[in-house]
Amino acid sequence: MGTSSQPYETVVSYADQIHNLEQADHLLRWDSDVAMPPGGTAARSSQRSTLSKTIYDLRSSAALGRALDRLDDAALDDDQRAVVREVRRQHEVAAAVPRELNRRLADATAEAHEAWKRAKRQDDWSTFAPAFERHVDLRREWAAAVDPDGDPYEVLWKNKLGYESQPFVDLDTVTRVFDRVRETLVPLIESIRASDTELAANAFTDRGPYDTDAQLRANRRLLDLVGLDRSRARFDEAPHPFSYGNPYDVRLTTRFDESTPVDAITATMHEFGHTTYHHGLPQEAYGTPLGRARGLTIHGSQSGVWENHVAKSRAFWEFLLPELREVFPQLDSVSVADAYEAVNTVREESLIRTAADEVTYHLHVVIRTEIERALVAGDIEVSDVPQIWGDKYERYLGVRPETHRDGPLQDPHWAVNLPGFINYTLGHGVLAAQVWDAMAADVGDVDDLLRRGEFDPIHEWMTESIHRHGQRYRPQELVQRATGREITADPFVSYVTDKFERLYDL
Repeated sequence: MGTSSQPYETVVSYADQIHNLEQADHLLRWDSDVAMPPGGTAARSSQRSTLSKTIYDLRSSAALGRALDRLDDAALDDDQRAVVREVRRQHEVAAAVPRELNRRLADATAEAHEAWKRAKRQDDWSTFAPAFERHVDLRREWAAAVDPDGDPYEVLWKNKLGYESQPFVDLDTVTRVFDRVRETLVPLIESIRASDTELAANAFTDRGPYDTDAQLRANRRLLDLVGLDRSRARFDEAPHPFSYGNPYDVRLTTRFDESTPVDAITATMHEFGHTTYHHGLPQEAYGTPLGRARGLTIHGSQSGVWENHVAKSRAFWEFLLPELREVFPQLDSVSVADAYEAVNTVREESLIRTAADEVTYHLHVVIRTEIERALVAGDIEVSDVPQIWGDKYERYLGVRPETHRDGPLQDPHWAVNLPGFINYTLGHGVLAAQVWDAMAADVGDVDDLLRRGEFDPIHEWMTESIHRHGQRYRPQELVQRATGREITADPFVSYVTDKFERLYDL
């Protein structure tokens, strides 16, 4: 490499330090939810704030910028160019945002989160609105600092940093996909609700309760069956399921509902999907972009594959139900058909995103995305949100929240993030279906594999096609290589329409 050797080593050193600090922050987050004593919150907040500031200092470092500049015309191989491209993007974004603006934004999101908690308790949007308005204003200012000529919402979407990033996917793709999702799901939901078909919706809840210790054992067994490498993972309970980690160490969690074992099973499989991505990344590239996941949309495709296409399939319940009966004998009278219908029932009323079924869920995301996009553009005011929210819920989902708590105060995301929801549908729903179709075309009869509990071919395809590449390719190029085309809603539309038309005899 000649004279490019030293600056490239500098770039890799910065990337390694940033990655390690982010991994340490993820461990602190895991500990906060799983093991930290209640009195530790104040110190933990200070610890995580220090890490965040240090990561910012490293990303925006002038020395890193000089090293990147010296590599502009250097002779690099393809992997080195990918590393430089990814580090350069994050450096340019971080360096463009003044330290004082980052500080004000951090203060504003902390204030907004506390305001959101108070507002939700009081069921009062006006308690949250001033803090949220300040947050929106600061996000606009952040976008202007990064790209003063760009659409602020697209700048925010494409320039996230760290674990939440999803660069290089333009907003036109999001708009095209979300329009198709909305146009498909609104009439499908109307048809489902007009159907006379009654599914075995209460097959599990009618036989409760389900002891949480027994559910923990059942979910640990499930993870063993689907192929979790316990030498590189730890599984725990947390208030909100998550998965953080790297090829060597992943912390995944689930949560339990005593009325049904299904919620924990689907949450566990969701986080297992994220875990497979972490474990499939190349260990030899740890600390560089080549050893990091390719953003939340790709990550979401992995959780969607395992939660929806595996854990909500009839073939999987043919495999899993006998295992569950060993832990919960009250399920002896539940048939595979009953279990499949219960897991896939579309609810008569869908107000809460996190409790939504597979069909209505994505309209929750579409609604939030339309609102936050209009807010950032200045087309609507924060005070307008409850009315607009109710109107959209009535138009898309046929329901209207009676409280702010069940409406725009149900999620904490707007207190800390904008955009806050796109990846939940773009990755977990749309790209998951696209990836599943490509995998199934290559490995053959996937239902037969699921019935027999043979999950290795799925793991191997995902690792070969997606995981092992890290950030070597831009997202659309990675998707093109894995599935034969860039991100499209076609496979999701076919999947969701066919599945639920069959279930509801439409």
